[in-house]
Amino acid sequence: MAEVILKDIKKVYPFDASEEKKRGKKKGASAEVPEKKHNLQITDDGVVAVQEFSIDIKDKEFVVLVGPSGCGKSTTLRMVAGLEEITSGELYIDGKLMNDVAPKDRDIAMVFQNYALYPHMTVYDNIAFSLKLAKMPKDEIDKKVREAAETLDITQYLDRKPKALSGGQRQRVAIGRAIVRDPKVFLMDEPLSNLDAKLRNQMRAELIKLREKIDTTFIYVTHDQVEAMTLGDRIVIMRDGVIQQIGTPQEVFSHPANLFVAGFIGSPQMNFFPDSKLTCNDGKYTIEIMGETGELTDEQNAALKAAGIGTSKVTVGVRPVHLVVGDKGIPATIDVSELMGSELHLHLHAGNQDIVAVVSTANLDPSSFPRKSQVKFSFDTRLIHLFDPATEKNLI
Repeated sequence: MAEVILKDIKKVYPFDASEEKKRGKKKGASAEVPEKKHNLQITDDGVVAVQEFSIDIKDKEFVVLVGPSGCGKSTTLRMVAGLEEITSGELYIDGKLMNDVAPKDRDIAMVFQNYALYPHMTVYDNIAFSLKLAKMPKDEIDKKVREAAETLDITQYLDRKPKALSGGQRQRVAIGRAIVRDPKVFLMDEPLSNLDAKLRNQMRAELIKLREKIDTTFIYVTHDQVEAMTLGDRIVIMRDGVIQQIGTPQEVFSHPANLFVAGFIGSPQMNFFPDSKLTCNDGKYTIEIMGETGELTDEQNAALKAAGIGTSKVTVGVRPVHLVVGDKGIPATIDVSELMGSELHLHLHAGNQDIVAVVSTANLDPSSFPRKSQVKFSFDTRLIHLFDPATEKNLI
């Protein structure tokens, strides 16, 4: 078991010779200024994939790196594994500097998205492979393989080849191959992304139970926020190679650090109302959203006052579950009504923007919200988020 510390980790992919030649022609007075291309920072050294990544992962903690494709989460994981060279910064595992340590000597195990099983070997031999390489006694290998198989409920498949297994069973074999090594750190790179929705839910529950059984340090990468919220002790939300927020699932949901985190975490996505007006009178704040005004709470007033915020334009965020659809509030038209079983997702159009509201179907008839019908929605100011339009940071 081990603590993992990343200090100011940075990854830069250098340009190849042809790209350097192209850039050489463009160099001039502005050559030193970093530019943005496809949301990645471009410098004279190359493409910056990960920058200023720092986190202290406690022993036996389950940390999830989450973000959209291309945000640098898998690159970060591969640097921990030793599969990518660290451009600058320091990586410590169990108190030892690992920057120049070979992957095989880091005492980590990695589970890949594509399983990476040997097709010509049985499940037993796939799980036992690393132990055989380590020249472990046969009886000890057999004991470890069968214990891992029992933990993962794949004992009945030990004599089969991978091609005879389902996707979920193959993923369990890949996890079993990692378990038998008793690594200090488990690294998982989107291990459930190739599974269908039902199996993904099942495997997510299996991972939670597995974590309790083997009780080691996990670093898990996913683009699926549901996986992040259900699996992680803490979540690291990334964007364009930069950490946006680190916190527990409840913290990042209830107190998103900025607009990006607010929009990324939560399904359906948070509604945003730009150009809303925050007004301060004698230390008391009110918020106006699309013509509707509400008073803020004492706690919100105190936070805004402490931050030195006065009357200004703000972007208001309200989660779909926190909108109240009824006969009071802001007029809107129902564009689409989606019945999701216990919930009804109403896609509304109000003013010049689209809004989503989630309504419980427990005490209503879903057919009472037909397309193109007129409704009104309101909000509870206790549940809103206020963002600075310029910095996009959460003001409260």
